[in-house]
Amino acid sequence: MPITDLLERNSKLYGDEVALVEINPEVQETQRVTWKEYALIQPTSTAPYRREITWSVFDEKANRVANLLLGRGLKKGQKVAILLMNCLEWLPIYFGILKAGAVAVPLNFRYTAQEIEYCVKLADADVLFFGPEFIGRVEDIVPSIGRERLLFFVGETCPSFAEDYHRATANCSSAAPKVLVDDEDDGAIYYSSGTTGFPKAILLSHRCLLQAARMEAIHHETTHEDVFLCIPPLYHTGAKMHWFGSLFTGSKGVLLKGNSPKAIFDAVSQERCTIVWLLVPWCQDILAALDRGDLKLEDYQLSQWRLMHIGAQPVPPSLIKHWMEYFPHHKYDTNYGLSESTGPGCVHLGMDHIHKVGAIGVPGYGWKVKIVDEQGQTVPQGEVGELCVKGPGVMRCYYHDPEATAAVLHGEWLHTGDMAKQDADGFYFLVDRKKDVIISGGENLYPVQIEDFLSAYPKIHDVAVIGLPDKRLGEIAAAIIQVKDGMTCTESEINQFCTDLPRYKRPRKIIFADVPRNPPARSKSPSCGRSTAACAWWRPRTKPNMPTARPFVGRAVFVLK
Repeated sequence: MPITDLLERNSKLYGDEVALVEINPEVQETQRVTWKEYALIQPTSTAPYRREITWSVFDEKANRVANLLLGRGLKKGQKVAILLMNCLEWLPIYFGILKAGAVAVPLNFRYTAQEIEYCVKLADADVLFFGPEFIGRVEDIVPSIGRERLLFFVGETCPSFAEDYHRATANCSSAAPKVLVDDEDDGAIYYSSGTTGFPKAILLSHRCLLQAARMEAIHHETTHEDVFLCIPPLYHTGAKMHWFGSLFTGSKGVLLKGNSPKAIFDAVSQERCTIVWLLVPWCQDILAALDRGDLKLEDYQLSQWRLMHIGAQPVPPSLIKHWMEYFPHHKYDTNYGLSESTGPGCVHLGMDHIHKVGAIGVPGYGWKVKIVDEQGQTVPQGEVGELCVKGPGVMRCYYHDPEATAAVLHGEWLHTGDMAKQDADGFYFLVDRKKDVIISGGENLYPVQIEDFLSAYPKIHDVAVIGLPDKRLGEIAAAIIQVKDGMTCTESEINQFCTDLPRYKRPRKIIFADVPRNPPARSKSPSCGRSTAACAWWRPRTKPNMPTARPFVGRAVFVLK
């Protein structure tokens, strides 16, 4: 059945019960907002603010969106993009798109105007819903996309180039549209940044979405009485698919804008949350606040909190050990997955396997896993190879990119690009990443994108971006910069230049030195403009004892000795 059937079921069974709560939403701005200053979780209002909707209202709002789209001539299979911060309107719009038989296309709120335009066009999106934070970016591309697409503004003061979402849906029918949708229909397109340029469009079916919902509920034994706290942005498959467990059971979900330890504890306590999905930095911040005495467990109602699950980056075993000192009754789970596998869960630790912290786990519900060598042959247990997964959540394809699809889909198997091994107990461990990606605080950073940006600085001769270990974030991006002959450059100059990058993409460490190249890679690759050999040489996993940077007397640079 399509995932929209779950919403309609919940409306009938639990119509008067609260479905979604929004806490401390960002103050809506009517002015143009600079995209580059937005972080993973946006700043919140200091004054508590709370909205909620019931399951019946949720379903009615979704129906109004669907009927709006159908009334404007949208046909089954057409694409509709969503560019919103987390808010109470996000999920009803998403499900309204699905109810219309259309394909939902969530967009990363960090995208520049150029990236928004690219993704809208790549997905063949005919409609765009956007919020007040994106007025400036959307306005910049209206001449390119606005003449051919419907633009709906979700906010208080609608710009002249768009239609008001609330006004447009006000008089639309709240009855379910008569559109037949089944498991094999296309459901959504999610974007995954590639290592060589703009994002790739990942096409998922309704079967994929339903699999994620069922799997999440099974993995975490979610019941109708559970309350799930969702903090990460809903454009992520991770956040969305974890909330799908609440959809599957008809239980309450809480959307929190803010990730401070106090904000999280307040939400858990006041909303009686039982399941919380955290990223590693947030866990570390909570533990640090508890260690300092800034937070006291006795000040909050936390006894109902039964499960802490964590993901998006490797989890240090020491972190979980410390966590259990404060929360010995907590169940714990971690999940592995990709947007190509409909988010997390194709491999998961399982709530009864805390003794295996450090592993990504075992195959998830409905999934099969294998490890293969470069020839695609399964390796013996204990040996390292590429992790491959097969199951009902595997993407249909990279939309409009058959070559990229063929590179990762071999029959029913998805080749993840991650290197792993299996221990004697059947648990899988990640060993390294085949893909050139840095995971910092749960966010994927692709070195080539940062390198291409830095290469434009007139004093830079060559640059390589690498990942360095970081206690809090897992990894940080470090830029190795080779300055042009006869020039000097300072760290402050580079940092100032990088203010035109989104904050999360900015290198956290600048190292001035010759960029190392292996002889075969002395020339940059014409396809991506970088040498992968350079990153391999510098990566801490291959050279764990990194030299330290020190000032070189007489020059405003740093060198390595």
